[in-house]
Amino acid sequence: MPTLLIWHGYKFRFYALDVGEPPHVHIVKDGKSLKVWLKSLEVAQNKGYTDQEIGRLLTVASEHRDEWDDFFGL
Repeated sequence: MPTLLIWHGYKFRFYALDVGEPPHVHIVKDGKSLKVWLKSLEVAQNKGYTDQEIGRLLTVASEHRDEWDDFFGL
């Protein structure tokens, strides 16, 4: 599972074989995970993150989303 970004210990990753879904990243840290659709920046799935953490992580994803355009074809 390639890592796109590590920010304050949060790993922004993607699964190369995740097909049939919109472009998204998985954000993992300390046994928690968050799945975020990149085009809309909506949470697809949350396991353990607080609303405050999610807000920060969505901001970071938004700031870096343009860097991931080539891979995801956004």
